Amino acid sequence: MEDTDKVYDVVIVGSGMGGLACAYILATEGYSVVVLEKNNQIGGNLQIFSRDKTVFDTGVHYIGGLDPGQNTYKLFKYFGILEDLKLIRMDEMGFDRLRFFKDGKTYNYGMGYDNFRKVLYEDFPNDHPAIDKYCDLMTQVCDEFPIYRLIDKPIDYMKSYYLNRTAKQVISEITDNQLLREVFAGTNMLYAGNHHTPFYVHALVINSYIESSYRCIDGGSQIAKLMSKRIRKFGGDIWKRAEAVSANYEGEEVCSVNLEDGRVVKGRKFIANMHPKSAIQLFGPSHFRKAYVNRITGLKNSISSFCLYVVFKEKSFPYMNYNLYQFNTKWDMWDFPNYKEEEWPGQGYMLSTPATSRSTEWADGAAFMAYMRYEAVEKFVNSYNTVTKPASRGEAYEAFKKECSEKLLDTIEQDFPDFRSKIKSYHASTPLTFRDYIGNDDGSMYGLDKDANDPLKTFINPRMKVPNLYLTGANINMHGILGVSVNALLTCFEIVDRKKLMEKINAA
Repeated sequence: MEDTDKVYDVVIVGSGMGGLACAYILATEGYSVVVLEKNNQIGGNLQIFSRDKTVFDTGVHYIGGLDPGQNTYKLFKYFGILEDLKLIRMDEMGFDRLRFFKDGKTYNYGMGYDNFRKVLYEDFPNDHPAIDKYCDLMTQVCDEFPIYRLIDKPIDYMKSYYLNRTAKQVISEITDNQLLREVFAGTNMLYAGNHHTPFYVHALVINSYIESSYRCIDGGSQIAKLMSKRIRKFGGDIWKRAEAVSANYEGEEVCSVNLEDGRVVKGRKFIANMHPKSAIQLFGPSHFRKAYVNRITGLKNSISSFCLYVVFKEKSFPYMNYNLYQFNTKWDMWDFPNYKEEEWPGQGYMLSTPATSRSTEWADGAAFMAYMRYEAVEKFVNSYNTVTKPASRGEAYEAFKKECSEKLLDTIEQDFPDFRSKIKSYHASTPLTFRDYIGNDDGSMYGLDKDANDPLKTFINPRMKVPNLYLTGANINMHGILGVSVNALLTCFEIVDRKKLMEKINAA
């Protein structure tokens, strides 16, 4: 029962993985916690949806680091959800596959660094030293971020040589083989890699998938559901359809937030699981120093995506226990976010077939993702549509989605002839969809745009410039399941004993 008279120790606004992780940590430490979610489904990018009885993930296509002893494994073990997750281990000899239109060959990422090396050795027999150097650098850079390894040790960012080096620079220095460079960079759609993306971002994201990669069977929402059960077990509350619209203060501290339906939620501490810009707007720009507001609002977001979700006719398309990154251009791999509008989506796409409990042989559906800048949908920005606030964006928007879907299907049929004949139905999402459900002002899927020329600019302190207000989520440091879980630790370190918490996680 929702109790608006209760004063919670911690009020968390937003139920993405970062908010749920904070709620679990604090609830197990004895704090009274409530999570407020504006949508009907908790989980942020863990949300799923169903079309023609086919389940699609909105953001979690696979999870890295889930083998025993690895970082995500340890965190999920600590959260108490690991044993109940329905997972499938992806193809060990090619969990990610890259296909280049210019030579038609497929290049595989093997799972585990031994397999990763082995597979690439075969494709690049004259480049073994470069492959070894790349693998060694990946693990070396990850070791420079102790919290990523779940080690309780201070980080001296300025000592990291690779903090100011772009991924493109480092990979170019490893090898002169242009094709091998493109293979190393081929999965940068996982973090919207571009010309100024730091190498540490590349390493932290890609390393966990190389270590091990899994898919959630029947969707990633099971993570959010299991987390919510654990949170409630320890006395935490979760309110859905509870959109926070403004905050109230006593002196310099937040004392409550106002919900859209008129309810007021009281608390002693507040965590904003959202973009820092959105947090400033929610809690009132006047309560922050102007320099801080200017700094946060001046940060640039990474690009968004157009997603096409295809439902297949029965037994018409095989289940692929790997992700395919298809490239149909001779462009620089780091230049994809700068695509020309008239050539969209010619740069390529990512293809993933969701794992289901119904079959391991045939796919029920497929998700295709291609970069899309927010300006492509700017003419529709005044429209809004979610399950909790259903509305029509108009015929022009539907025509735009159909046009983009058909363009993408034309590209797909170059790679999968007669693909349209296998389709039962298709559905699409745009940057506006991600904006409305996730809450970023421009639908960014990958958090803040990291820049090696000013790397510390996008390291966001979880302690905001209001004494009892904190941030968590994808924009503290890194995005993704692992990234936001680690960010939740950084947030909770501001409230609980850091050393004891890390001991509990590593002992789990």
